[in-house]
Amino acid sequence: MRRSKWLVTVVCFLITALVIGGCSGGAGGNTNGNKPNTDPAPTDKPAEKVKLKLWGAVPAEAGPQAVVEAWNAENPDIEVEYIRFVNDDPGNLKLDTALMTGQDADLYMNYQLTRLQKRVDAGLAVDLSTLTDYKVDEQMGPDAAQWKIADKYYGLPTKKNMAFIWLNKQKLDEAGLPVPPIDWTWSDLQQYAAKLKKDNVYGLLQHEAAYTATLDGTIAGLGVTKADGTSNFDNPLWKQNFEILHNMMFKDKSTPEYSEQLTSKMPVDTMFLKGEAAMLTAGEFIFRNANNLKDYPHDFQIAFAAIPRVNKEQTDFKYPGGLGDVLSINAKSKNQEAAWKFAQWYADGGMLPMASGGRIPSSKSVDSKQAIDLMLKGVEDKYDRESLNNVVFGKFESFQLSVPQQVIDARKEEFEKYFLNKQDIDTTLKNMAKRHQEFIK
Repeated sequence: MRRSKWLVTVVCFLITALVIGGCSGGAGGNTNGNKPNTDPAPTDKPAEKVKLKLWGAVPAEAGPQAVVEAWNAENPDIEVEYIRFVNDDPGNLKLDTALMTGQDADLYMNYQLTRLQKRVDAGLAVDLSTLTDYKVDEQMGPDAAQWKIADKYYGLPTKKNMAFIWLNKQKLDEAGLPVPPIDWTWSDLQQYAAKLKKDNVYGLLQHEAAYTATLDGTIAGLGVTKADGTSNFDNPLWKQNFEILHNMMFKDKSTPEYSEQLTSKMPVDTMFLKGEAAMLTAGEFIFRNANNLKDYPHDFQIAFAAIPRVNKEQTDFKYPGGLGDVLSINAKSKNQEAAWKFAQWYADGGMLPMASGGRIPSSKSVDSKQAIDLMLKGVEDKYDRESLNNVVFGKFESFQLSVPQQVIDARKEEFEKYFLNKQDIDTTLKNMAKRHQEFIK
């Protein structure tokens, strides 16, 4: 009997404890009686802000910072940070390293087709054909196709692109020289440079990015290989172009010797804007400095000429241009959907703050006149508008050089020897063709 009473007492105690525990306000209990628990479940928590990193070669203060600030204000759920790299070999290596890790680069700009090709080969660019909500050809026009790789887009060509000759119109007028015609030649340029040079003033300076513009336009017209499939890097037009430039360096003294430009790292755009050169071979990227009268004051008007062909008989010359600033998405990015949303916004008008630096959007969604007005705002009197319209916004048969970067590098190694007087012109052409032919094989 005592044992039975003891068991009954224990059972009652346990039942009472369970009831009290189930109704208590403990950590796992419901303090609202029969009301449901209104605390949000873990899956209801607001999504974390997506953070993207965009790499480009334009200084942040020349437009990119204004672009990302405008985006971030409109899109609080996706924050973009701009990271600048220098568009040279070390700078592109830095970008490629970031792309490989997949941690520090979600979006990035490509400025040469050869570099984009290497990134595609390395699996570092998203194939945009898998994204069907944007028609690149329709938005950007027929020149966009020059950026296709294996008939696919791996980035959005976002701006109108061109290299040309910047001219100090005051110096032209003083020398009695007109603005050159569109179809002028390197012999014409040589004569202009000789007449324009003075003490402490070069007739011509060349930006490194535009140094081979005539070479590339020539081979784009001729074809990189001959009819028999062998290299065309020993063509006589290249020889003529090289010899004229060599004479300008060492005989006319109208342009710097190559070694001097390399070792001193000449700030050629700054020198032109200071009046230390009458002509400058460069691209539209110089507008960001030319429009900055505070840091680069100048009182002369700037006119424009096309890149010269080698000679008058050259009828198949193509002009460096088309479209540029190809915005790609890193295939290793964990935020590709957000990156794609930004890329479309940027291309279709978000990039307008870049116009003041000469970057005119290529998308049909953007009014080109509005972009040009932004580019010249406040400095309209500093440009010869007629030559600007004829050259910078003219219609030319353009190209994107589709030669592998290894071949471009080999070509540069050889022609540098010629301009450093370490080998003659015939050996230079022979070696360029030989190294290209080895790559073809």
